[in-house]
Amino acid sequence: MRALVATNYGAPEELSIGQLPIPRPGPAQVLVRVAAATINATDIRVITDGLHGTVALTFPYTLGNDFAGTIVEIGSGVTGYRIGDEVFGQALPRQLRAIVTAPHPSLSTGALAEYAVFEADTPLLAHRPPSVTTVDAAALAIGGMTAYAAITVAAISAGETALVIGATGGVGTMAIPLLAKAGVRVVATAGTDRGHRVLRELGATQVIGHDVELYPRNVDVVFNFHLSADDMRPAAAALRPGGRLVSIIYPLPTSEQLARDDVEFHFIDWNADYGGMSAVADAAERGELTATVDRVYPLDQAVQAVTDYARRGKVGHLVVVM
Repeated sequence: MRALVATNYGAPEELSIGQLPIPRPGPAQVLVRVAAATINATDIRVITDGLHGTVALTFPYTLGNDFAGTIVEIGSGVTGYRIGDEVFGQALPRQLRAIVTAPHPSLSTGALAEYAVFEADTPLLAHRPPSVTTVDAAALAIGGMTAYAAITVAAISAGETALVIGATGGVGTMAIPLLAKAGVRVVATAGTDRGHRVLRELGATQVIGHDVELYPRNVDVVFNFHLSADDMRPAAAALRPGGRLVSIIYPLPTSEQLARDDVEFHFIDWNADYGGMSAVADAAERGELTATVDRVYPLDQAVQAVTDYARRGKVGHLVVVM
């Protein structure tokens, strides 16, 4: 099978489309013929050794986290799925197990491939609603569940003000409509005119550039969907006393990096503590959760997709179809 692989640590341009054996499912696992998968920030960080000291890759390493596809083989003990089922979800490549705290995480052989093996007994896998396309389902997986989790943890209330950093990403573009619907005043960051326009269309009250000097002050909640721990101090400084900072970026910042001891900090891990993929499926079927897809690439252009993610940016998701 073809797969997007790294053969060593390096820049996105050094990735390649490799030929690998089709993996086989073990007990409680399913083999999926992947129809679509997205490019994520985790893909970039891993291949550039951004998790040095936490994860040591064995090469070749197959990229890819969230996906949509069709089950073509099931392992022993699988009861919730059958061959032919259309599914979607999120799963970290197995080599990244160390960055997840869940006792039974959702892992795979890498979703940016024609075939991948996934754990069947995880809430991060679900049946794809017929009304949701494979491209949209792949884009909804991580972004949708994470957006819901972040808003749940923040305990947001109507009338509050939220600063959304990294708003043009997959999570941010899903969180903004949910926040706007909840009656929250949303200040979002974007680096391009197109980003400003799309975020306003999604419900942002105000869109600002990435310069930290533009951050508002005394906001109730900051959602960090982009900044590393070393760069998070200005985000914390934007909060009112007792405000909440919700981040999805690993590793977690230290108290010294935040330089605030009067605010709450919450980290969203790769697990289903705040609702699994079935909840995302239900919300998508009701029309409450929609994905913003920027560009779609064939697998042959997956290296370009990762390069574009790293070099050109995007508004929403970049999706690779197999």
